[in-house]
Amino acid sequence: MTRSARTLLAALAVTIAALVFGTDYAQASGGNYIFDGGTPAEQQQVRLALAASSFNWNAVPAQITITIEPNVISQSVQGHIWLDSNLLDAGQFSWGTVQNEYAHQVDFYLLNDQQRAQLTSALGAVAWCYGDQPGLTLAQAGCERFASTLAVAYWPTPDNCIETADDVAQIAPAAFRALLSTMIGAAATPTQPIAANALTTAPHTPARIIASAKTTRLNGVRGSTKARAVASAR
Repeated sequence: MTRSARTLLAALAVTIAALVFGTDYAQASGGNYIFDGGTPAEQQQVRLALAASSFNWNAVPAQITITIEPNVISQSVQGHIWLDSNLLDAGQFSWGTVQNEYAHQVDFYLLNDQQRAQLTSALGAVAWCYGDQPGLTLAQAGCERFASTLAVAYWPTPDNCIETADDVAQIAPAAFRALLSTMIGAAATPTQPIAANALTTAPHTPARIIASAKTTRLNGVRGSTKARAVASAR
């Protein structure tokens, strides 16, 4: 078979797949990123987390580096996310945090200052982020409220560890999605999330690892370090 014939067949296959499976197949929403570290099972938890959300992570117009290390504080700066491998070892419990950190990339790349000001008010924050007003707590920062609220609004389930965090705004998921769609358009339109059982999951996680992950996430340690990291990036 000639090269031109193979190219034509490949193009035809993509077209047929798009017709059969719809636009969600043609426009995957799992994000554009590369891994720095982490085991295959830990990296897979990141894929599962982003696939479970109905947010179109591909809307972020940059390739994000995701560093996975033990005992690192989960945090984000523009173009880079750090995730604690111990948290990812907790399996599905980690997914909300993964979504939260990637949501910060949505802020960095898709929002402008006017939209951030609007969201600061709508989400009940004091100021947008740590560099805007010294001494902000996690719950007072609009950038944190935005990321956590996005994680919950596009994966609204009791399995989302972010759901009860104090930096989730008191706004209905549908209302938040509608507000965000007025700002970034089709990028905020919910996609069909990939069923978790359609991807390979990690082995069963011992209860002690989940307990340790909960302690780290719910005590707010993540935010205290992220405050400094984000402030220095802005």
